[in-house]
Amino acid sequence: MRILGNDYDKAEFAGAFGDLGTLVPFVVGYITLNRMDPLGVLVALGLFKIFAGLYFRTPMPIQPMKAIGGMAIAHASTTTPGMIWGAGIFTGIFWLLMGLTGAVTWIEKITAKPVVRGIMLGLGLSFIMEGLGMMRTQPLVAIGGACLTLLLLTSKRYPAILALLVYGIIVAFITNPGLSSDLSHISIRFRWPEVGIPRISWNELVAGFIFLGLPQAPLTLGNAIIGSVAENNQHFPDRPVTAKKISIDHGIMNLASPFLGGIPICHGAGGMAGHIRFGARTGGSLVILGLIVLATGLFLSDSVSLILQVFPRSVLGVILLFAGVELSLVIKDVRLRKENLFVLVVTAGVAMWNMGVAYLAGLILYYALDRRWIKI
Repeated sequence: MRILGNDYDKAEFAGAFGDLGTLVPFVVGYITLNRMDPLGVLVALGLFKIFAGLYFRTPMPIQPMKAIGGMAIAHASTTTPGMIWGAGIFTGIFWLLMGLTGAVTWIEKITAKPVVRGIMLGLGLSFIMEGLGMMRTQPLVAIGGACLTLLLLTSKRYPAILALLVYGIIVAFITNPGLSSDLSHISIRFRWPEVGIPRISWNELVAGFIFLGLPQAPLTLGNAIIGSVAENNQHFPDRPVTAKKISIDHGIMNLASPFLGGIPICHGAGGMAGHIRFGARTGGSLVILGLIVLATGLFLSDSVSLILQVFPRSVLGVILLFAGVELSLVIKDVRLRKENLFVLVVTAGVAMWNMGVAYLAGLILYYALDRRWIKI
């Protein structure tokens, strides 16, 4: 596959970086706060990105699981790598069984479009809010990045995301004069990942299941499975996916990741929106990013924390903002019936707080209105 041979290849290359707004902060947190080995984290992410790109042939993202990652990073002093791996194993078993038994297919069938679109709108708005929060760290830098992105958003010659990343790197060196000196200490050393049974105690396994794995399940259902299926099939009807396929895929990935020293991972409608917003249209974007992440893990794992300093938080916020806008636009295909809009708005509002509760609330509300048990 040509990478920079024409405008199409440029778009795929640019679109590969459309998910950095969520990827980088979680990777930094796992490595610096939870003391996880960058080698395992990056190798697992890189390998599964390459796999997803080749298998799905669409920009199906591979991301850290947000509820697990958020809890693990926020409580880093009490969360061990063993608990994180335990949460991944539980997640893998759960979604593998949901897919193989067909339970997730039944859930998909009863889930009405206004509920799905409400979850995606809520996630999109959450991305926008989170992006704006990150942009507040350097408001002027963020405004400059947003203006640059808007000017180049439809440009094929100068992809917006690449210009934004170059802009961010320049800003990083200007605002942090010592960065050049820090980066001079980057160590290039090949390390082969240790493949084997992760070191998990029984207590860590149980704690990972209860405190990390269980809270993640509703978010995975709403965003990573139902949301990803809807987003993929809307943009790429010629390359459709099913909830069963995505569920089984989640199971296999999360059962394998801990044995590489990796973190719990998932797909996600927001990540796909980010890739699409900045030009990705095939799985090639995932292969490109996967190769970069894999190579970084194999050759630069000792210096990952230093390298990631070149991505200012405010610029990552701009990426997240535009990904959120792209995801929020999915509501355009919902019929403008009062009842559908009511369900969509309620679901979206609750989804900004809790995806699982939003799914249940939206589903109950939709069928209650459909059967005229309640009226609005």
